[in-house]
Amino acid sequence: MASQLHPVESTTTTQTIEQEEQTDSTDIALSHPLKGIRVLDLTRIIAGPFCTMILGDLGADIIKVEKPKVGDESRKWGPPFLPNSTDSVYFLASNRNKKSICVDLKSGVSVMHDLVRKSDILVENYVPGKLKKFALDYESLKKINPSLIYCSITGYGPVGPYANRPGYDVIAASVGGLMDITGPEDGAPCKVGVAMTDLATGLYAHGAILAALIHRNATGEGQKIDANLLSTQVASLINIGSSYLNSGKEAKRWGTAHESIVPYEAFKTSSGYLTVGTGSDSQFESLCKLLNIPHVSQDPKYLTNKDRVANRKSLITLLSKEFVKKSNKEWMNIFKDAPFPVGPINSLREVFNDPHVKAIDIVKTIEHSQAGPVKVVGPPVLYSTIKNDVRTAPPSLGQHTDDVLKKLLGYSEEKILNLKSTGEPPVLRLRLKKPKNDKKVQWTTETVDNEGMDKKKSKCCCIYVKPRTFGESSSESEDECENCFGHVELKRKNKEGHGAGGSDHPGPSNENSGSNS
Repeated sequence: MASQLHPVESTTTTQTIEQEEQTDSTDIALSHPLKGIRVLDLTRIIAGPFCTMILGDLGADIIKVEKPKVGDESRKWGPPFLPNSTDSVYFLASNRNKKSICVDLKSGVSVMHDLVRKSDILVENYVPGKLKKFALDYESLKKINPSLIYCSITGYGPVGPYANRPGYDVIAASVGGLMDITGPEDGAPCKVGVAMTDLATGLYAHGAILAALIHRNATGEGQKIDANLLSTQVASLINIGSSYLNSGKEAKRWGTAHESIVPYEAFKTSSGYLTVGTGSDSQFESLCKLLNIPHVSQDPKYLTNKDRVANRKSLITLLSKEFVKKSNKEWMNIFKDAPFPVGPINSLREVFNDPHVKAIDIVKTIEHSQAGPVKVVGPPVLYSTIKNDVRTAPPSLGQHTDDVLKKLLGYSEEKILNLKSTGEPPVLRLRLKKPKNDKKVQWTTETVDNEGMDKKKSKCCCIYVKPRTFGESSSESEDECENCFGHVELKRKNKEGHGAGGSDHPGPSNENSGSNS
């Protein structure tokens, strides 16, 4: 059996670790609203990590559980990579304020269950049903911690013909219609420049978790939350989706333009592009005055927005001839006090050198355990009294494994060393046979491949971990099966006439020891 826990794969020095421990994610001020809330983060890539990062910014203790020797796949999504590290800057973007521990889910179920007992929230983004193989699904874990808030983030949700498909942002954007309405009017569908469907799903999930916390505070009740990329994307069609549902009108691509407002798009200037939005007739009149063409706003073809939409092509041609005469800088000086929204299309260099972006202080520098000082974009939301901040850099793989097991779970050095080197002592898997008389349960030392088994013909009911005190030969036992909670009690009720009769086992288990991916 593979080891459950793996040593930290890091070149971190003792001095650096000590420095980071001083500003660890547990160093939370009373003004952090999620102080004292612990989150088990079993997510990878963007949607899930983005959700848990927001919770971490608000003060939650985020324990990122990663696959040994591999970790979050996005750690390898480069170049660029962080200096003196194998981690990508992609991973850097959504994993601050977290601890990283390495646990093999296949062999480390007992460790995970110990962590669940100490946690308030679990967030995962595995394909539906995957974690049931490791007894880490909601139904299993709510028996261990009834107040647990369990959030699943998937591609398509737990039901429907696509439920078991893996999902990425670009696929959900394709299936959910976003790419079909994105791109130039006469061109091919385009992908949005960042993973907006992932990000929106993470935002929805984080909001749902906060609502579940409020509900738990009022009732003590835990909750299962299902969020998925496709549902998020369909919901995010917003007015475009509403238009189709209520008029039957198919959407089209508009480039930077707006279907229902004119002018509301980017115009080429002598130095780049400038985006202008006039949402009212008075704003359009102001635009024409500042462009030194006031007569255009009085033209009957352009008097109202309805007129401008009907005569879009001629108006945009006319305005384009004016905008190209000056640079972005010149136009922004002219539009300095304009009553309508306007702004240049900036490159990333221009974004981060923009005086307003600098003034809002959204870029933060923090110390990474391997790379030294790194920059991240901090939380975009400000509060008047509570804190929402960047405290620690994204962790190296397994950086906090020992610390979490010792301080949170109380594991001894000896136990941790044993888990790392050998894993838990192996146990035998036994086949549970249903005797003809239905009176007693038989155990054999045979192992069973539950997935390849013909469940309709087999007499097997489930898989049971053999008790250490049990003999090696086949025998009989009144022991309760681990996958049939309440079996003994149900048998008693059946004998008393309360049951429906027949076998009181539910049939073969769906659990197997598949690998995690």
